[in-house]
Amino acid sequence: MTTYIDFTPQVTSPPFQFSPILDGQAYNAVVTWPVYSQRWYVTISDLSGNVIVYLPVIGSPLNYNISLTAGYFTTQLVFRQANNQFEVI
Repeated sequence: MTTYIDFTPQVTSPPFQFSPILDGQAYNAVVTWPVYSQRWYVTISDLSGNVIVYLPVIGSPLNYNISLTAGYFTTQLVFRQANNQFEVI
């Protein structure tokens, strides 16, 4: 089952947040725009606030998945730039 999360952030508003289920457990994901890097980054942390991973958001084309969580989780977290959505696969 794939879960779709619409990505509708504003650079000047509070960080975009969502709660993906990765490998059967709930996590917090916060997407920020660090001024020095001029791109979106996602921080995934457990429910206690321990940071698991901090990664740049890399867009996947419609016909191929680039998992942001590869090497950390078997569940894929994909950002589909054409749809402006995160997908939890």
